Amino acid sequence: MSAIRNELEYINRTAAENPLDFVAASEMRFKNIISSIAERSLKARGHKLILLAGPSASGKTTTAGKIAEALGKGGVDTFRISMDDYYLPAEKLPLQADGSRDYESIHALDIPLLRDNLRELMETGCADLPIFNFKTGKREPGRRICLDEEDMIVLEGLHAINPLLSEGLGWTGERVTKIYISVSSRIYGPRQEIICTKRAMRLARRILRDAQFRNAPAEETLSMWESVTKGEDHYLTPCKPNADLLINSVHIYEPCVFRDKVLPLVDAVSRDHPAYQEAAKLAKGLRRFLPLDSALVPKDSLLREFLGEL
Repeated sequence: MSAIRNELEYINRTAAENPLDFVAASEMRFKNIISSIAERSLKARGHKLILLAGPSASGKTTTAGKIAEALGKGGVDTFRISMDDYYLPAEKLPLQADGSRDYESIHALDIPLLRDNLRELMETGCADLPIFNFKTGKREPGRRICLDEEDMIVLEGLHAINPLLSEGLGWTGERVTKIYISVSSRIYGPRQEIICTKRAMRLARRILRDAQFRNAPAEETLSMWESVTKGEDHYLTPCKPNADLLINSVHIYEPCVFRDKVLPLVDAVSRDHPAYQEAAKLAKGLRRFLPLDSALVPKDSLLREFLGEL
């Protein structure tokens, strides 16, 4: 697999001279990653479970779907489970030092129930799963799933590879694959200065997604971002070494596509807002990229998780 060219000059030159091939090459890189994961799982004896973890805006939901689709093409039915369906009611969430609720903690989830459901699925093949209603803030009865002998499960969520989830369940050998996904490439300028950090790339994704799907202004996303990243450092990063595989979800053309989508959102942040400096820093980086039309992004691209449909 070819190395990712993460230099600003290369990105802008290629976006200007050959945008279609630029997009296609980045999409093919990610497609090949998904194919290799599916092939690995299909070859493993008695493989049942893929655990997909990663920080906010890393593309977990789309990646879980793509892995399930690739396994399906290999003849294996795959059930997707989201850890979001195991959130505790707000009044039972752990508290942070300032008294606010800690949504980033693994203890914000009903881990005993999730462990029981996974144990049932691995041992008996069937389990009754909940669904979390984000409008009411409560869990509700969801679906019952039953696995045939060759079926698999993809579990995705922030804490999917945290040892607390699998402790004592005896998941050994080839039955389980643990994956950590995130943006793992910075973008550098001509003097090797960092134009866009890994977290800045995810922040741009999150601002766009929140605006598109949650009608949330950039101020709201930016206000939460410090808490989100502190949670990542405390709860996620220490678990990264547990992963069997690492996925870099960057699509190196994405700053070009996000540029004209995200800039109006962050430019609207007022100067007296506490997150103004963060917004201005992100905007400064994005302005250095040549814009690309979002219509060039394929409808099945991971970036559609943030851009929405064509």
